[in-house]
This record gives sequence, structure tokens and C-alpha cells, in this order.
Amino acid sequence: MIRINELKVNSGKDVKISDFDPAYKGDFKRKKDAKEFLHETIQKLSDLQDVLYASDRYALLLIFQAMDAAGKDGAIKHVMSGINPQGCQVFSFKQPSVEELEHNYLWRNYKALPERGRIGIFNRSYYEEVLVTRVHPEYLLNQRLPDVNCILDVDKRFWKRRFEQINNFEKNLIENGTIVLKFFLNVSLDEQKNRFLERIDNPEKNWKFSTADIEERKYWDKYMEAYEDMFSHTSTKWAPWHIIPADNKWFSRAAIGHIIADKLESLNLQYPKVSEEKKAELEKIREILINEQ
Repeated sequence: MIRINELKVNSGKDVKISDFDPAYKGDFKRKKDAKEFLHETIQKLSDLQDVLYASDRYALLLIFQAMDAAGKDGAIKHVMSGINPQGCQVFSFKQPSVEELEHNYLWRNYKALPERGRIGIFNRSYYEEVLVTRVHPEYLLNQRLPDVNCILDVDKRFWKRRFEQINNFEKNLIENGTIVLKFFLNVSLDEQKNRFLERIDNPEKNWKFSTADIEERKYWDKYMEAYEDMFSHTSTKWAPWHIIPADNKWFSRAAIGHIIADKLESLNLQYPKVSEEKKAELEKIREILINEQ
């Protein structure tokens, strides 16, 4: 029902977001079918997470990027609802702190990486450094970079270096056992408007809305250009991007869950094998327990 290759950005491809339909529904005819599919996937993810933890060989890093109101929080909540909280950690990266600005832009993400056997979720990530800073290059001046004294210093060579740094960072992660899955929730401008209005009209969702959201909406076209350049330069063979249609939340959640489960299954994870000596020890303990009075 969900063809992953249709959602994956191939390495070296020049990307146009207009080529990806945000209202795409795959082969699902009904919302109910997608919800049932997600329910089955959640059960599968629960089992896969258990063996991921037990095998203690890989970590899984999930990166979520999107425009405001695309549904990142809801996707994380629903897709990971069956995951054991002890094996999962979520980080939401917002405006860098004073301490974080004293380090390179990857530092705060690096120290939040999941250890082997665990799933780490980045709700926004270091990719903000080639998205928000691309639209608002003046933010880079706060980083006091050696080669950036004014906005004019932020040229094509600067972004090329950042793309290379990110690709090398992710390649290092992959080579050392951290699987990286990257998702862009592709919501349309019209659907974002509808969701903003819902947040305003529903008192229980008022807290989700900020005037900053409507200000950033004015830069929609610039953000789309930044995303396209980012996809074109950072969707690699080792860490490809997946552009997830997000106008229908029920489809985006089903698609994300399926991609995660498919990747974990491809690792062919196994529970640790117990030695013959250990088996003999367990058998002795078994007898002791059975013979307890």
C-alpha cells in the first residue's frame, strides 16, 4: 500500500518539491484502512524495538523536519505510541542557547545522539542550520564564525561546506552503527492555513499558535528553495531523505511507521545467543525454582 521508493529522494538528484504531491494517499482508499495499517505497524515496531535493544549493536536516529503545522508532533506521538519509553528519547531543538552558540552547530545534536540499542528522535535538528539560517542568514552572525564577518560572506561556498559537513557527520554515524532516517513532512500552503485557523478557532489549541508562525509563513517560497537545495545535496545513499505527503495526517503517519519498520527489518536483528555453559546454568536455576517449597 505504501511504496517507499516513491517517497525517497535519490542521491544526486535535483529536487523540486512541486514534484511531490502533499495530498498523495498511496493505495489507501479509506482513512480507516490507513489507521488499521498503522496499528499493525505499531505492533511490529514494538517487537523490532525489543530486539534492537537486546542485540545492542545498532542505534536508530529519526530526524523530522517540516514547516509549521505539518504534523511532526502528532506523527511522533502516534507512530511511536507502542515503543517502550525506556528505549526511546525525543529532543526538540529550538533557538540555540548562549552555551550552544559557543560550540559548533553540530555540538548540541551530537551529545543528544542515541546509544546502541535505543531510538533517538530529533524534532527539528542540525538541518535548521541550512534552512532557517538560509532564509535568515543574519542569524549566523551570532555564531561568530571565523570566515563570516557580514552577511555577504554567506555565499554558495559557505552552504556547500555545510552540506559536506552534514554528509560527513551522518556517514560517520552510519559507519559506527547509528542508522539515520530523515523525514520531511510535506504540507501544502493551503493546508497549513487551515491548520493555523483551527488552532485559532479551537481554544484547546490556542497555545500551539504563535505570531512567529505567521511571520515565517511569509517566507514560504524561500523556505521551499532552501529545502530543495538541502534535499539535492544531503540525500545520500547512506542517509536518504523521505518526502512524506502531510496534507492527510493519517497517511503521513502510516508511511513513516512503514519506513521505520522496513529499515529495522532489513537489519535482520537477532536476540543474543546464549552459550551452552549459560544454558546449563539456567537449567540448574530452573530446577531450583521448581523444587522450592
